[in-house]
Order: sequence, then structure tokens, then C-alpha cells
Amino acid sequence: MLPYLSMAAVFVIGYLCIALEHPLKIDKAASAILTAVVCWTILVLGAEQIFAGAELGHGVPGELRHHLGEIAEILFFLLGAMTIVELVDAHEGFRVITDRIATNSRVYLLWMISLLTIFLSAVLDNLTTTIVMVSLIRKLVRDREERWFYAGMVVIAANAGGAWSPIGDVTTTMLWIGNQISTLSIIKQLFLPSLICLLIPLLLVSGRLKGDLERPAAALAYEDVVDPTTPFERKLVFTMGLGALVFVPVFKTFTHLPPYMGMLFGLSVLWVTTEILHRDKNQEDKHPLSVVGVLRRVDTTSVLFFLGILLAVSSLATAGHLNQVAAYLREGLGNIYAINIAIGLLSSVVDNVPLVAGAMKMYPLAMPEAVAAAGGDAEWLQHFVRDGRFWELLAYCAGTGGSCLIIGSAAGVAAMGMERIDFFWYLKRISLLALVGYLAGAAAFIGMALL
Repeated sequence: MLPYLSMAAVFVIGYLCIALEHPLKIDKAASAILTAVVCWTILVLGAEQIFAGAELGHGVPGELRHHLGEIAEILFFLLGAMTIVELVDAHEGFRVITDRIATNSRVYLLWMISLLTIFLSAVLDNLTTTIVMVSLIRKLVRDREERWFYAGMVVIAANAGGAWSPIGDVTTTMLWIGNQISTLSIIKQLFLPSLICLLIPLLLVSGRLKGDLERPAAALAYEDVVDPTTPFERKLVFTMGLGALVFVPVFKTFTHLPPYMGMLFGLSVLWVTTEILHRDKNQEDKHPLSVVGVLRRVDTTSVLFFLGILLAVSSLATAGHLNQVAAYLREGLGNIYAINIAIGLLSSVVDNVPLVAGAMKMYPLAMPEAVAAAGGDAEWLQHFVRDGRFWELLAYCAGTGGSCLIIGSAAGVAAMGMERIDFFWYLKRISLLALVGYLAGAAAFIGMALL
């Protein structure tokens, strides 16, 4: 029993180190990897006590290889997507969109930026979109607190946009790769709730915004900067990059290969194209625009964090901790809607990746034949089949609940870091708006499900 309890204690301590990354000044990727290795070490050394003679497939090492295979699919997918986005950014491809925003009206700019963000984050991802839009806001808004307000609305919009697309948020991507959700179903079921999640806060604040805003002086000199690429190169790489991302669900549908294969296919085509595009340039100009140069800009620490936390969660799933938690949530909260809303609110305090990973292990994907043979539990199990209500609402809640606090999502942390947004300022000015939008979207989903 001691190894079983020790695993839980190590995971909790590791989780606290991840949540307190900034005060401790220890990168969360380091904490996650250390937690994973220690949990699996305790599991293999204490296997006889933990499993009490029960058979465990191919043993602990075999279980580790099994989980690592599933995790690798997510990591390769993310690595390919992040490389494509960085390649587009290196070519300044996002200027194709941002250069077309010329309004000074506070209300009009708020709606334009928010709606652009919710759709752009569905194609890229919420983190990248937040970085792009906050960079744009810097060029459009002079006053610091007003810039913070626009950045806060970008966080809400980016998280809402990431929830309804299989490639818009890492948690939705995890559910998609795990076959809990399908592309068309998640778009159909979550587009309206996600849109409501943004529209409610927009409507609440629009009445308070009056007049025009003042642009920073630096924006006037923006066009004088020497561009590293030509307009043709920017448009070509932007179009191909977005096309590669959008093509992934199509590739999966027609080939039935894992999504990371479609992502790697898109990356390889874009890689060959950029090599041909810049082959006549000197090495100094070509290197920053090549995939080799761009790979240095990819956030590999985030990939290592995902590796560590997913391995740690899988160790708890193997040992049986998550089955106990799942039973407690079912008995304590009673229904899938309450469980998911609680998970969403919890994701504003702790990272949503391990929460979703834990939920996926706590509630295994149910097969239709298992539901038919379940008898009294059939009504409960039907929510856990592919495209079941539990998985769809989990994608929404985990994706948008993090907006309630600025530290609750990757998009919020990015905006906080770029603009030095004060935690308590966000809590006072944005959190209530995000919470109202989150609950309104969840109510919309539940209403649609019950009709």
C-alpha cells in the first residue's frame, strides 16, 4: 500500500511545482519529467504490492511502452504544427491578415480582433493566435491598461476558438487523436457554445467603450522596416501553412492514418517549397527562413512538458488511482455535466493538459457493443462512446474554463508574459466576463444536448 500512496504523493508534489513554476523559478517541464520518472520508478519497484498478484498485461515496462506509443502521436503532431506556425511567422505571413486592420474605433476594433481571434485560433492554435494578436494590439493601442483589456478579450476569444476545432487547442487535439471525438461532430456541437462564450462578454463590454483610441507613434514607422520576405513569399507561405493545417483532418478521414502523419506530410511539403523558394539567396538570408533555422524557435520545452505530464498521468492510470477518482466524481457530482463544469473551473487554477489526460484515463472510451451489454449502466456509458456528450463537453470546458484566470491557459500565460498583465487586474476586469461567457456556453451545450 505504501508504494501506491507514494505515487499519489509524488504526483501531487510535482503538480504543485508545475502550478508554482514562477514563484519557484523552476521550469514546469523539468518538474513534469522528474515527476513522471519517479512515479514509474515507484510503480515498477512496488508492482507486487500495488497489484497484489493481479496480472498486468506485459508487465510495467510493457505498459510504459504502450502509453509512450500513444503519447508519441500527440508529441509528433504538436511538433509538426508548431514548426509550420513558426515557419509562417518567420516569413511574416500573418501580416496578410493584420495589415488589413485600420480602424481606430474602440468598439469596432474590439469586435474585429475578437472575431478574428476565435476563427484564427481554430486553424492555428490558441497560444500562437494569442501571440500574433497581442503583437498586433501593440501596434494599434497606445494606453497600457487599454491594451491589457484588449489582450484579456483576446485570451477569451483564443480559448473559445481552440475548443471547437480538433487542431485549435492541445486538449481538443488529445481527444481527437484518442478517437474520443471526430472532426465534423466537434465543430457541429461546440461552434455555437464557443461563439456564445465570446459573444456574451463582448456584448457586456461594448456599451462601455466609446470613441476612438490613440495609436502608438511606433505604428507610424511600421512600414519603414525592411522586410525579410517579399509580398509573394509571405502570401505563399501563409496560404500553404494554413492549408497544411486544415488538410490534416481531411488526410485522416481519407487515409485513416493517425493525424500526426497528415501533419508531417504538410510540414514536408512546406519544407520542400521554402527550400526551393530561397535556394538562390545567400546563407545569411536563407537560414532564418528555412525549417532548419525555424526549429530553433520551436518551443521544445512545451513538448517536453507534455511528455512528462502525460507519462505521469499514465502511471497513475496503470496503478489504478484514476479509477478511484472517476468513481468518486460519479458518486459525488452525479452527472457528466457537473463533472465537466468542475473540470473546466479547475483548469483555471491548474494546467488543463493533465486534467484532460486524467479524464481520458479515468473514463475509458466505451464501445457501442459494451454499452448494449451494460444493462443498468448503459445510460451512463453511452456518454463515453466516440462523440459522446462527455467528451464534447470536456473539450469545451477544458478549453474555455482556463480563461477565468490569466494563469489558467497557455494563451493567458503568453499574454501575461508579453504585456506584463497584473494577475489581480485581470481578476478584477476580465475574470467575471470570462466566467459568465464560460457558463453561458456550457448552458448552451447542455440545452442543445437535452433538446
